[in-house]
Amino acid sequence: MLICSLAYLNGQAAIDPSVVQSTIKALTAKDNSNKSGIEKGVTQVARLWQQADGDNAAFQTFCEANYIANPDEKYQVFLKISDYLEGIDGHFNEMSLRLQKSLHLDNGPLLPIDEKFGSYSPSTHLSDDLYNNKIAFIIALNFPHLTLEEKEALGPDRKAWAYARMGDLFTERIPASLKQVVANAGSDADIYISQYNIYMGHVQNKKDQFLFPKDMILLSHWNLRDEIKANYNKGKEGLDKQRTVYEVMKRIVSQEIPVEVINSGACEWNPYRNTISQDNKEVKATPESTVRYQKMLNNFKAMQGIDKYTGDTFIDRNFNDNMEVSLQDVEKLFDEFLSAPELKEVGKMISKRLGRKLEAYDIWYDGFKARSNLDETKLDAQTQALYPDAATLDKKLPDILMKLGFSAERANYLADKIIVDAARGSGHAWGAAMKGQQSHLRTRIPATGMNYKGYNIAIHEFGHNVEQTLSLYDVDYYMLSGVPNTAFTEALAFVFQKRDLEILGITDPNPDKKAMDILDKIWSMYEICGVSMLDISVWKWMYAHPEATVEQLKEATIGLSKEIWNKYYAPVFGVKDETVLAVYSHMISYPLYLSAYAFGQIIEFQLDQYLEGKDFANEVERIFRQGRLTPNQWMILATGSPLTVEPMLEAVREVIK
Repeated sequence: MLICSLAYLNGQAAIDPSVVQSTIKALTAKDNSNKSGIEKGVTQVARLWQQADGDNAAFQTFCEANYIANPDEKYQVFLKISDYLEGIDGHFNEMSLRLQKSLHLDNGPLLPIDEKFGSYSPSTHLSDDLYNNKIAFIIALNFPHLTLEEKEALGPDRKAWAYARMGDLFTERIPASLKQVVANAGSDADIYISQYNIYMGHVQNKKDQFLFPKDMILLSHWNLRDEIKANYNKGKEGLDKQRTVYEVMKRIVSQEIPVEVINSGACEWNPYRNTISQDNKEVKATPESTVRYQKMLNNFKAMQGIDKYTGDTFIDRNFNDNMEVSLQDVEKLFDEFLSAPELKEVGKMISKRLGRKLEAYDIWYDGFKARSNLDETKLDAQTQALYPDAATLDKKLPDILMKLGFSAERANYLADKIIVDAARGSGHAWGAAMKGQQSHLRTRIPATGMNYKGYNIAIHEFGHNVEQTLSLYDVDYYMLSGVPNTAFTEALAFVFQKRDLEILGITDPNPDKKAMDILDKIWSMYEICGVSMLDISVWKWMYAHPEATVEQLKEATIGLSKEIWNKYYAPVFGVKDETVLAVYSHMISYPLYLSAYAFGQIIEFQLDQYLEGKDFANEVERIFRQGRLTPNQWMILATGSPLTVEPMLEAVREVIK
């Protein structure tokens, strides 16, 4: 849904305060039953009103003419606005899909014209247009913005919640030109990351040996991380591969990686010595230098340009408005988890299972998962046979849902609203924005068919698609479509992903499976909380140093990654000054998104605990039909408990005992 989040008018008031008060008085005389709402609506409109919209008299005349006192008429207007907005959102969504098709789909080489159209945002002028024709003011006047505390007090009144979400639409006024700058910076970073492939068949280990298949190409950081995970049961050769991949990661973070080996197999590369060669002759390498951090800085500058129109920072907007959880609460929650003494005990377990001391890349230790004890080559063969291409996966979506407990009718209902596309990058889920549209499951499928890594990611994205479908098609009000924030869609994606082997018909008879699942979730949460803290810390640093150069940003990011590592990881791992936390591509192309994964895992854990022993499909449908409530209200209605890390810590204490 196209939302213009919190409010501020570039520091200047266009309407005299006395006129605001006289307008409130005039409207209250007409409708004394809604004094608080009138005060909120008139004040909000006054804050957004600009000189070009009219003088003081025009403002008062507008408010008196457009305030709706009759509740039945207000409800009918609400339904009509909702319908119009659904049409607008849906068609803009369709345009964006088409414009970014070549950026996201595996349909041939990217051309400069693809990047031009892909970075164009057709909806950037929508907000300006709706202010200019006064529609935005009509909405703000009659459906004013509520604070988080006021929303939490709405209880079970669905219509009141829907009104409140309409009140979130017009609370700031940002010029279209600045929105386009943000879109351009984001698209540029996304293109950069989507083509950041490492040709592993040309990467050498410390002894100049080639360990990886000649045709192996891994996208950073996702596939590099997955290759580390895949080698935990491969003996000395697996250990050698893991250490070599980590050397690659460190070169990416430091930007010492030669540009000649990014998205190219023209050279052989030894990341230990950081040398490249052709035809067995060493050639000069050109380090990437600061390109990675320039993309991050570009995103910061773009967001910073919007700050003066909102009166806050991108950090505030991301947490207070988008996530609806304060930054202080987020950091407190993450710190509580990362400081838990139980993590040392889990680290000791992993070290014992590995038969060696922990190394930095063991933040991705995968040995608690059932599939870690399975031959991934056989898993690859199975998934390649089942899903040779995107069209086959698309046809089999109902089968996947039925294996998860959905009836044939509901499985077909959901699958009909989802379509599979072969992705250029690692994949993502793109939701529909109006009824009648399909959600898109984008996943990478090689010519040889979908390997297990790709299948695992695809099941995660499919979870997103199911949420996107339920929370649009099955929610009672369009204004409530969606989930409280991105963490909640990540939660269902994790719930689906966890069941990937179950869908393949593979069961684990291990009596310790539940304990292993808990340990796996704890360790995964340990990884993502630290990365999220780094993401937050880097953005706080950029705001504290707004004139910093890209070189200074690079040094700061690397320094902060070491600080966070030393505080939360060195006591468990026994090694200091590691930079692994800074390798995450999300920090470049999805600013401040990583916290959604951490919250997603907290939510997933509570959901999983709640779903145990219940009808999975029915409960998933019930829970995700709630729509876009506030996070705590959603979680209480879903599971009966507020959002907290304590259940995770309590569960791991029991396992340790």
